[in-house]
Amino acid sequence: MSERTERADDLDAIRQRKLDRLRSGVDSSTAGPDETDDAPSGDELQPPTEPIIVEDANSFRSLLEEYGAVLADFSATWCGPCRTLEPIVERVAGDSPGAVATIDIDANPDLAQQYSVRSVPTLLLFAEGEPVERLLGVQDEAILADLIEQYA
Repeated sequence: MSERTERADDLDAIRQRKLDRLRSGVDSSTAGPDETDDAPSGDELQPPTEPIIVEDANSFRSLLEEYGAVLADFSATWCGPCRTLEPIVERVAGDSPGAVATIDIDANPDLAQQYSVRSVPTLLLFAEGEPVERLLGVQDEAILADLIEQYA
């Protein structure tokens, strides 16, 4: 199975878990006084340990809904600085309390336009589905890790 197919399957599994939780009525609005979102549960989704390759706007939307903090790396295969940033982003994903996504602007021009990405690499940090930070160019691993930690 290809890496893209596996990641698409992972996103489908995430969507299904979220749908199951919504259907069961278990959310913070129906939690009783003894139930808190702070307590870890057995089925609590841990952030992925590698960047998720975003296939389309729907998968990106699902990713933003599933994780509190998402670092989105807008890049292109032809971009030299993007290739320099790639291993840094991979290391951050391995240690991050949030999710890390990679978005190819050539494969997803609508997402690039929606978030006003004019140059690559552009890193956008999303918290609760909204963009809160924007970084341009190659960034230091510690800066990215601290930024995600701040919003996770």
